[in-house]
Amino acid sequence: MSDKLSNPGDASRDKPTQGYRDLLVWQKSMALVKDIYKITAGFPSEEKFGLTSQMRRAAVSVPSNIAEGQARNTTGEFVQFNSYAEGSLAELDTQLTLAVELDFLPAEKADLGLDSIAELRRMLNGLRRSITGQSPPARNL
Repeated sequence: MSDKLSNPGDASRDKPTQGYRDLLVWQKSMALVKDIYKITAGFPSEEKFGLTSQMRRAAVSVPSNIAEGQARNTTGEFVQFNSYAEGSLAELDTQLTLAVELDFLPAEKADLGLDSIAELRRMLNGLRRSITGQSPPARNL
């Protein structure tokens, strides 16, 4: 598999991907996990087994599913696990929104996480198109 998601100016662009750790989407999802852990550290202690735990599990699920999918033997399985990662991003989006509505988190902090989630969704869509050979759908303007 070639390096699907390197930065355009990145010198590693021409290097083949050796594993999931080489995928930029995995690297960025790992950064999101760390951000979510920092964000949820400030949540009320009674949320330790509630929203805090849910958000952390959803965040960890993203790079975990990318890694597991990349380690699988078929394109179909890789696509399936990327879909699981997208589902976890949707969960996390919902949970960040709820955290703001419950006043556990200022909207400005949530916006940073929501921006990362949106970027990761785009990257996962691009990865899926890349590994399946599909072009993006046409848009009606």
